[in-house]
Parts: sequence; structure tokens; C-alpha cells
Amino acid sequence: MADLDSNYSVINNVAIHKTAVVESTAVLKAPIIIGKNCFVGANAYLRGGVYLTEYVTVGTGCEIKSSIIFPHSAVAHFNFIGDSIIGSYVNFEAGSITANHHNDRVDKQISVVHNSILLKTGTEKFGALVGDHSKIGANAVLSPGTLLPPNTIVKRLELIEQKLY
Repeated sequence: MADLDSNYSVINNVAIHKTAVVESTAVLKAPIIIGKNCFVGANAYLRGGVYLTEYVTVGTGCEIKSSIIFPHSAVAHFNFIGDSIIGSYVNFEAGSITANHHNDRVDKQISVVHNSILLKTGTEKFGALVGDHSKIGANAVLSPGTLLPPNTIVKRLELIEQKLY
């Protein structure tokens, strides 16, 4: 935050660019950086280290936790994104979830599949890496440890659960 220019207002480790719009009922828990021309809708909840680069839209009632969202991406209303990195020009339709924790099994350690190799992350909290220009349909779920290459389309109501077969 020390490197941000005078176009940012910084109060209690929450930095908001002067061109950003943050609706009054949004809840912002530091540290947070909201970049140029971003929009954060009513009742959005940003916490635990969030960086919205520029031209990012976070809709009404979304929760973003410990994540980076790159330029021109949009997270429609009522979404959750946790412990994730979201590329540029990504669109999340309403109600989609980027899960960041395995409550569905005893072993909570998260692994990812990359080039058909299972890699351990060494953490129990990790959401997804979503490539540029990807589209996530309404009410879709990205399971913990999801890696989506650029231009991926996830259908509405689809569950993405990466496994070795």
C-alpha cells in the first residue's frame, strides 16, 4: 500500500481509487485495494486480503475473501470467491461459488491437477486459478484446487471437480 499514488484514499489499510464506486452498505475488512474504475455493490463483503485491480465489478451480496481479481472481470450478485486468483475478462454469473475448503472429506489438504500430475498445495484453504476470458455459469461450483485454463466455459449448475482418472 505504501507504493499507491495520491489517486487512492487509504484509511485503516483499505485503499480505494478515487474513480472506484463502493456502495455504502458494502463491508470492507482490511487489507483491501480497490483499483481504478472498480464497482463494489451493496452488501458485498470483502475480507482477508482482497485486490481488485481495475475495471472490476463485484455485484450485490458477493463475498470475496483473500483473492486477487484482474482487470475487466465481473462477479455478478450473490457469489463467493475464496482464496483465489481470477484472470482478466472473466465473468461469474449469479450465484456461482469458488469453494476454498474441503468440508466434504476427512483429509482437508487441497491438491491441484496440472498436466495430469497431482500436486499438493500444502494448505487447507485454496480456491481456484481462473484463466483469462473464462465464463462461469450461474450457480456453478468450482471445487477447491480448481485450475481453469484461459477461455474455459463452465455451464450453469456445473460442478468442476478436478481428479486424476
